[in-house]
Amino acid sequence: MLRSTFTPILSTIRSNSKIPKVSFPVFNASLQTPPTVRRNASPDQSSPLLAYQSPPTSAYVHLPFCRKRCHYCDFPIVALGSSSHQTQDDPRIFNYIQLLCREIEATKTESINNPPLETVFFGGGTPSLVPPELVSSILETLRLKFGLCSDAEISIEMDPGTFDARKMIELLKLGVNRVSLGVQAFQEELLRACGRAHGIDEVYEALEIINSCGVENWSMDLISSLPNQTLEMWEESLGLTVKAQPTHVSVYDLQVEQGTKFGVLYTPGEFPLPSETQSAEYYRMASKTLSNAGYNHYEISSYGKSGYECKHNLTYWQNRSFYAFGLGSASYLDGTRFSRPRKMKEYMSYVHNLENAMVDNDVDSHVDAKDMAMDVVMLSLRTCRGLNLKCFRSEAFGSSFVPSLCKAFRPYVKSGHVVCLDDQRRALTADEFDSVLSSGHEIEEVVAFIRLSDPDGFLLSNELISIAFAAISP
Repeated sequence: MLRSTFTPILSTIRSNSKIPKVSFPVFNASLQTPPTVRRNASPDQSSPLLAYQSPPTSAYVHLPFCRKRCHYCDFPIVALGSSSHQTQDDPRIFNYIQLLCREIEATKTESINNPPLETVFFGGGTPSLVPPELVSSILETLRLKFGLCSDAEISIEMDPGTFDARKMIELLKLGVNRVSLGVQAFQEELLRACGRAHGIDEVYEALEIINSCGVENWSMDLISSLPNQTLEMWEESLGLTVKAQPTHVSVYDLQVEQGTKFGVLYTPGEFPLPSETQSAEYYRMASKTLSNAGYNHYEISSYGKSGYECKHNLTYWQNRSFYAFGLGSASYLDGTRFSRPRKMKEYMSYVHNLENAMVDNDVDSHVDAKDMAMDVVMLSLRTCRGLNLKCFRSEAFGSSFVPSLCKAFRPYVKSGHVVCLDDQRRALTADEFDSVLSSGHEIEEVVAFIRLSDPDGFLLSNELISIAFAAISP
């Protein structure tokens, strides 16, 4: 599951989530009498601070099967074996899908009038190892339980070497309309070094299948900062990616996790891993190359052609609720994340208990406003749209938050790492911003949005988000 492995998606301030994993520092706000979002904030649910209150319209489904565990992976998977190409009759897959569908059927909904699902994301693992008829059974179970929009975005992660044209066509007929292809690198030696089950020949075969089957909406995943990866290799991978013409590209910087083979072999920043300076250069090169090729850098790790941003992932960035099903997954409902067990035996027990109403995953109706604000700040500053300061004009934060944040960011506006915008999203110059701060005028009347610059602001995002957290909870 590359997206969760390398992309810090959601804050884990209140609980440790499967979707997604965070590399940013995590902070807790401790208050004597914490104000709650429900009690103090405006009822305008277009605000990201209140988006979690809307009924979920997205579902993440974890399909944990892989041929082998990659050297960087620390997620719950079931390794089928490197020779597992024919998975049609594998009882491990069949039994898991049955269990997964039971979990979906046993999940409570808030009301019978919930809107239908608008996005479904099959992640893993390697979901393309699952036979299409079993994917169909999951989609049908979701449709019967929650409803499914006729134009829903249905994404599936696929690895080279795990599908042919026939399987692709069958998935498209089921309604799958977005593919995320886990290429990771275009160099054979890097693929071997990562422990990937596929080689470069299978990469080109997968690209041919996608093109021949007419898949319109597809994404390519790449990893930077791999062991022994050179700038020339990275430039080649980016160039070949552009040549393949995906509608979306996800670029992940390698995170060395404890408990993985890489975690045993390597220390971040030390050879054969690149230094922080080299990793930053990889990031700058990706931003420049993909932007010049017509991709919008709409989130720290995500680039999309116009109209091809991943709708499902936008659910995360916009702090909206979502369902999650399967081994190790975490749902986000009414402001609270709920994680499922990472081990199969415990997950089986969880589903059994869920069916027998023995699982207490009811959410707390009172969500701490400052905790929620930290989530929103972290998520918003990861995107090109940035942070909407209007949503912080409430009793829950008083009148000091926006001025405090602007003053804390003052040197970074001057250095070009932070960009302040007015109501029309016009970027203020550093001099204009200084003038507003010095004049004594209401800052909120002039500065409506704050975003990080691309690429230098994004590269400094950990530090800048920590500064914003300090403004929320001094």
